[in-house]
Amino acid sequence: MNIADLRKSYEKAELSESASHANPLQQFDQWLTEAIRSEVPEPNAMTLATVGSDLRPSTRIVLIKGYDERGIVWYTNYHSRKGQELAGNPFAALQFHWVELERVVRIEGVVEKVSDEESDAYFQSRPLDSRIGAWASPQSEVIESRTVLVTNAAKYGAQFLLQPPRPPHWGGYRLKPGNWQFWQGRKSRLHDRLRYTAQADGGWLRERLAP
Repeated sequence: MNIADLRKSYEKAELSESASHANPLQQFDQWLTEAIRSEVPEPNAMTLATVGSDLRPSTRIVLIKGYDERGIVWYTNYHSRKGQELAGNPFAALQFHWVELERVVRIEGVVEKVSDEESDAYFQSRPLDSRIGAWASPQSEVIESRTVLVTNAAKYGAQFLLQPPRPPHWGGYRLKPGNWQFWQGRKSRLHDRLRYTAQADGGWLRERLAP
């Protein structure tokens, strides 16, 4: 098999200016809802891209946990690589890829931590083992073996029992979009691609980009 010969013709849908929302958040809500209803795998999974002090980008998959006019929310360890990079450079990018629907959404903007109240509320909604895991994993640090994680989980499980508090190093981030792009695959690689750019008056400029 020659990997260069792998091709797919995208023919499931289209994205026009007349049929899209003027507000990108509404367009995102529509597409995410359709992805969930279509039962695509992990419709809430998104790639998060950050840039470190060495100016080298890094990416990882995180899960969206909320969105509204304020931005896109996810939760993680503040001491992780992404947390350290966001502390030094708050600009980041997100990408959703719903393969089965032949759609991509890209979002760029500035990131800030959510309030302690929001982080506390979400943390308490998590399954117990996930709450213990937030204490057990020194995320992004080198560890000798998986035994370290298992030992830590047992230790914190015994310490906190059924009521582990939210770790001070764990909580939410919110990306406030300044730029959205919606990509719909089309036949002959003539894809539909709409960009929304935030304007000073609070509105959005919608433009079509060449694929």
